[in-house]
Amino acid sequence: MERKKVEFRFLSEADMMKAGVLDVAHCVEVMDDTFKLLGTGDFVMGGYNQSSHGCMLWYPKQSPFPNMPLAGPDRRYMAMPAYIGGRYNCCGVKWYGSNVSNPKERGLPRSILLVGLNDPVTGEPLAIMSANLLSAMRTGSVPGVATKYLARKDAQSLGVIGCGVISRACARGILVNMPQAKRLYLYDIREESAKAFAEELAPEFPGLEMVICSDLKESVVDSDVISVAAAGPVPVVIDEAWLKPGCLFTATGHAEISDQCWQNNRVVFDYWPMHSVWYEEGRMHPDGIESTRDWAPSYQIFKLLQAGAVKEEDMISLSDVAVGKVAPRVSDEEKILFISGGLPVEDVSWGYTLYEEALKQGLGQELKLWDQAHWL
Repeated sequence: MERKKVEFRFLSEADMMKAGVLDVAHCVEVMDDTFKLLGTGDFVMGGYNQSSHGCMLWYPKQSPFPNMPLAGPDRRYMAMPAYIGGRYNCCGVKWYGSNVSNPKERGLPRSILLVGLNDPVTGEPLAIMSANLLSAMRTGSVPGVATKYLARKDAQSLGVIGCGVISRACARGILVNMPQAKRLYLYDIREESAKAFAEELAPEFPGLEMVICSDLKESVVDSDVISVAAAGPVPVVIDEAWLKPGCLFTATGHAEISDQCWQNNRVVFDYWPMHSVWYEEGRMHPDGIESTRDWAPSYQIFKLLQAGAVKEEDMISLSDVAVGKVAPRVSDEEKILFISGGLPVEDVSWGYTLYEEALKQGLGQELKLWDQAHWL
């Protein structure tokens, strides 16, 4: 047997931008396709039930070792492997570290991400790519898919809570599937962030009225779709009375909502089996379900599950809505709460799409693993 040369492609952030990583309409389309593959079962994620978000390093709260990282808000390392079928037929893994102090103390993004793609049969590497923009765009495009299926067709107003990087991606993704959008409400505890967001989006959406809100309630009460993707020490507390009939509330980050609100209204997850794994992992953690509070947007549902106030069999996944197994909306007056936790299959499908485009354009650097493997 002749020994085969193995090479793979490295794609920098600049290469990814040339390949179209910021094309939100295309990303929403790919995410829609990904949810349909989830709904039909043409995928594999980690764990015994093939539905794990990934493997996280849990840092200790204290350590005798001077270089050991300690637990803190948004302090983690994650490996997120997955296989996605369909036209992608690819394996991959997203690998990243997160430290909330990076921007202020080191001039770095909070998280620094890479995605690796592999042949699903041989295991040969296809690409290693910069993934900060990839991850942000696929994250923001998921609420866009939720808007397609779960929002009222006549939705005209979008409320955005938190005006950071992920919120900007979420707003763009949602607006792809809000053709009648007329007004955008923007709220951030730092008003200058909301103003900068409005200035950034104005050229892209010239007919959209931008409203800078002075308080949280103002950004919610008149919104047909609400997007929460805020991070930081100040919790986002939402009063159920603020939610107008027929609205879609999308939580890409943590939002504190009353137990009654979660129980009174329809709740849809991106993919419930993944959240179920988080729930089981939380129960096994020394700190219990509280260990998920800082990073799992489904934390409040976990508490209700543990208390017996809701049942797992009643949980709905967007993937089932996308393939027609579950009706998208019962009525125009129904309030729907959508929770997105982020799925590794999304990184692989969007990453593979960009890899294909990079090949067409001849982007990136070819790197050699070997001419001939030393051992077979």
